[in-house]
Amino acid sequence: MLAFEVLKPGMFTTVQDLGRFGHQMQGVPVAGAMDGAALRIGNILLGNDDNSAGLEITVIGPTLKVLNGEACCAITGAEIGVSKNGVPLACWTAHRLAPADILSFASPPQYKDAGAGGARAYLCVSGGFDVPLSMGSRSTYTRGGFGGHEGRALKAGDVLKTLAPGILWAECEGLGCPPGLRPARDPGAPLRVVPGPQDDAFTEEGLETFYSAEYVITNSADRMGYKMEGPVISHKEGADIISDGICLGSVQVPGYGQPIVMLADRQTTGGYTKIGVVCTVDLGNLAQRLPGQKVRFVKTTVADAVGLLKQEAELFGALRQLRAKWRSRPAGAPVHAQLRVTVNGEPHLVEWEIL
Repeated sequence: MLAFEVLKPGMFTTVQDLGRFGHQMQGVPVAGAMDGAALRIGNILLGNDDNSAGLEITVIGPTLKVLNGEACCAITGAEIGVSKNGVPLACWTAHRLAPADILSFASPPQYKDAGAGGARAYLCVSGGFDVPLSMGSRSTYTRGGFGGHEGRALKAGDVLKTLAPGILWAECEGLGCPPGLRPARDPGAPLRVVPGPQDDAFTEEGLETFYSAEYVITNSADRMGYKMEGPVISHKEGADIISDGICLGSVQVPGYGQPIVMLADRQTTGGYTKIGVVCTVDLGNLAQRLPGQKVRFVKTTVADAVGLLKQEAELFGALRQLRAKWRSRPAGAPVHAQLRVTVNGEPHLVEWEIL
């Protein structure tokens, strides 16, 4: 187990797991990691449960000091220039931590290529962060002031502890997630959208505009939702409906005709028409984008959206296989792996060697 002291909190750093489910009927938002795939991969690398709590680091990261204990950590998601004791660390890789080590995240993220950069990084540690469970989750919901560490973003002087790691935690040191198993985070890729539930409230011109125009993320983009600005999406009559449930990725279009994609901290119900729902696997891609970046939408089907989730699950499964090979290797030996994964609907045999 570890204890960290927060020397600098960063711009907006919170404790998040995969979310708080089963309470939306009481008006409690789900919250959870904005890029859930990145958090999962960090936990898989360390041998944690997928739902173990990590730190979600937004744009400018914190500086943390290890007070006591030993464990491994992994930083996934945005590539934000992390270092240990001033020495750069590779992201997507498990690293050993010991007392007095200092982790710093000094560089604001930049998109370097189709698979790196972004707005949010995740720090996972062996065992996961130990904060009180609130309605079955350790996720922070800052608007409600509960969950995570005292219901708020971290501040200087906070001390965070971790839960006991699995007995094989040390065997994960050095394991990296190969690029082929990381989620695609291309800032130019369109977001795939399943139409509905109120797509019939829009004119044909409005629907054509939504699926053909380019939108810009405004400064009103946060964990609750990303507001866009671009060509007006026209309604047949009006934008107001009797309030109904809002699922993750819902695209609301109020009367002024601009789309809002609802995200982790979204409200549970709303009274604006929803033109579609962004596929779950693309939400991390959106969550890694910054205000001023552009967004396009493309229509897809429920069957295709489910297929994409299955492909993502295959990648997670392949990484677990790789972790098992890594743990069982002779000390210091490289790991050669052949894994079958599905990419764009086609099966592929992928090979890696990790030294």
